[in-house]
Amino acid sequence: MSPRPWFLPLLLGAMAAFGPLATDMYLPAFPAIAAGLPADPASVQVTLATFFAGTALGQLGYGPLSDRVGRRPALLLGLVVFTLASIGCALTRDIDALIWLRFGQGLGGCAGMVVSRAIVRDLTEGVASIRLMSQLLLVMGLAPILAPSLGSALLGLADWRAIFWVLAAYSAGLAVLVALFLPESLEAERRRRDGPAGILMTYARLLRNRQFLGHALSGALPSGGLFAYIAGSPFVFMQLFHLSPDRYGMLFGLNAFGLILAGQVTARLARRLPGEPLLAAVQGVMAVAGLLLLGAAVTGLGGFWAIVALIFCYVACFGAVMPLATTLALAPQSRAAGSASAVIGTLQFGLGAVTGALVGALHNGTAVPMAAIIAACGVLGVLARRLLVRA
Repeated sequence: MSPRPWFLPLLLGAMAAFGPLATDMYLPAFPAIAAGLPADPASVQVTLATFFAGTALGQLGYGPLSDRVGRRPALLLGLVVFTLASIGCALTRDIDALIWLRFGQGLGGCAGMVVSRAIVRDLTEGVASIRLMSQLLLVMGLAPILAPSLGSALLGLADWRAIFWVLAAYSAGLAVLVALFLPESLEAERRRRDGPAGILMTYARLLRNRQFLGHALSGALPSGGLFAYIAGSPFVFMQLFHLSPDRYGMLFGLNAFGLILAGQVTARLARRLPGEPLLAAVQGVMAVAGLLLLGAAVTGLGGFWAIVALIFCYVACFGAVMPLATTLALAPQSRAAGSASAVIGTLQFGLGAVTGALVGALHNGTAVPMAAIIAACGVLGVLARRLLVRA
């Protein structure tokens, strides 16, 4: 494997953090956006859904593009698109324009997510890959801890447009760092020369590969539960349990800390235990936590603290499942790591968009819809691995 610079986990983690930064930072600004454009709350909510849609679809393009022209050009293209879309969001005076510009942010920001995973596969294998993926998670996990507080702080100093100016500056700064310091990880002789038909054939081959699809769904389905938590937790904790926005932000950060901690513990355990049984064990704990959460939401047993503890357990387990499932899925795909990474990301954000919408559609004034979707995603993740992954 090629040598890698010491700062690589920091830079790749910062690129992979586009998703949580571009979503969590502007969540506190929803009322201000609705008042400032003006728009109804439902239209503002659509801006979150279109970002997820752009993120899911864009990865299908950046994956094969990075396999064909290299990681750096594909990444720089995405950073430019995200920067321009963020500037547009900061300047717009119309909610419909904001909806489409958020879609553009998703199309650009997803390049950092898909390319960072492909670079990990280019440079590492096996345990080293799990360790580097967990280091990415450590950096990326800081985003949901800091983003809501940063967004609230910016709202205290300026209007909601400042959030998008900060996102534009973040993306532009990363583009400079990538251009100056990030080495190309995909040598010219390893690049693919597929046309559109070849790209479609690559995706078809990946989706027919039971081993790859089982591992990809092992991470993507639990991520659907994570998106359900993100979509449903503001209502559950701030309206149902009457937490203040500050306390909700602290709780959100605590769960993100659990995700980071689990990722680092997994990196250490992977030195001693094979990845497959380790993934199976963590998935089992995650599924049980989801089912107990549903039971607590339906019966009310344990009240607030049961909901808090079980969500913490589920989110923390995701911090272990994500690097394990991603590494196992990408391990045999050295010739199409970008395309394989794109499929993984599209599944994650596509399922996240579906589960986030279901939380809103099934809303009944209780925590049950959120808990039911989380439980279903945890169980389905276990079933996907058991039914699709061959021994």
